[in-house]
Amino acid sequence: MDIKGKVFIVTGGASGLGEGTARMLAAAGGKVVVADMQVEKGEAVAREIGGAFVKCDVSQEADGQAVVAKAVSMGKLMGLVNCAGIAPAEKTVGKTGAHSLAVFTKCITVNLIGTFNMTRLAADAMSKNEPESTGERGCIVSTASVAAYDGQIGQAAYSASKGGVVGMTLPIARDLARSGIRNMTIAPGIFGTPMMFGMPKEVQDSLAAAVPFPSRLGTPEDYSKLAKHIFENDMLNGEVIRLDGAIRLAPR
Repeated sequence: MDIKGKVFIVTGGASGLGEGTARMLAAAGGKVVVADMQVEKGEAVAREIGGAFVKCDVSQEADGQAVVAKAVSMGKLMGLVNCAGIAPAEKTVGKTGAHSLAVFTKCITVNLIGTFNMTRLAADAMSKNEPESTGERGCIVSTASVAAYDGQIGQAAYSASKGGVVGMTLPIARDLARSGIRNMTIAPGIFGTPMMFGMPKEVQDSLAAAVPFPSRLGTPEDYSKLAKHIFENDMLNGEVIRLDGAIRLAPR
């Protein structure tokens, strides 16, 4: 896929991995729709990269439809990057009792249902595209986490949500193959995102040191470089790629 001139949606595009990806796509000549709940930040990013902003709760059908409609109005929608997500931390049974069902439900709703909602709506629009010379009509990149495989204490909700993203990667790729649409997932390890930077500096340093090599926090640029390669390499389909410096998370 040639990114130049094509339209891409990036959910969670106002900050972190999503912002890095939105900036990468714009730098490569793509037209980007930044979809996020953070209005001020999202509008600023969209303005800086010459894209568009749409306020979006990814778990809501109407919001997702509005984002896709905006993207289609800008040209040929060829890509979606699902970066929107939340990361609550709560033990199954803690000092105050059982894990909040509302917190668990919200995590699944945003991270898993939200990812599927945006995927299905974007894929429906992409399926109507004139195919490229390769037969491709689009590509979707979702974001899981290494917590899908080795979730830590307090990550039951988060790991379940990201495990769901991993689990639906291949069947969605198979579903969309007849339409010439690829579906991939990136599972980041310990990355420097707003969620991470909210932790004490010593905690950040400790987590970075735990990464075998390179012993540092991952960056939005690391993520966006892989996303770019996925878009450009049409043999990548139906797979989850760990982007983690070979880390395997300890229990805590």
